[in-house]
Amino acid sequence: MKQYKSIPAEQLENVFRLIGKDWMLITAKGTGEDGQETVNAMTASWGGMGVLWNKPVAFCFIRPQRYTHRLTEESERFSLCFFGEKYRSALRLFGTKSGRDLDKFAATGLTPAEQNGVSCIEEARLVLLCRKLYADTLREDCFLMPELLKNYPGKDYHTVYVVEIEQALLCEKK
Repeated sequence: MKQYKSIPAEQLENVFRLIGKDWMLITAKGTGEDGQETVNAMTASWGGMGVLWNKPVAFCFIRPQRYTHRLTEESERFSLCFFGEKYRSALRLFGTKSGRDLDKFAATGLTPAEQNGVSCIEEARLVLLCRKLYADTLREDCFLMPELLKNYPGKDYHTVYVVEIEQALLCEKK
């Protein structure tokens, strides 16, 4: 496993770039389709970070049909993993293929790992170890701008997860 150093969440770099431009892999462990323990990850570019309930938090969104959704529902903890540009094609695959149909780790060469009991990805340059604090499903009647509903033609509204950033791990350069 890479060497990481723990940094305060307040020292994280520009989260608009991290999430919206660089993307992240939401990585969780749970019970697979075959009943065995499995790790899966999915690419996400919607989310944010800040302070809520006097804690450093992140929030992310997962559609209910995603394989990772069930795993995050089963897990108390999961990670948000961020990568350098050389992993862009791997992130595209993690965002377009389902872990039900394909071993995304084998297909991309990324390596599932664990830090402090939380599943993550070894090649990540930044890993946020997170504990779920709150989850809810977005509701059509709560959208204040109806044009945003075009993002949900199938009415498959995301679950929003608010998670405490328990530890931020930055890869130490060798």
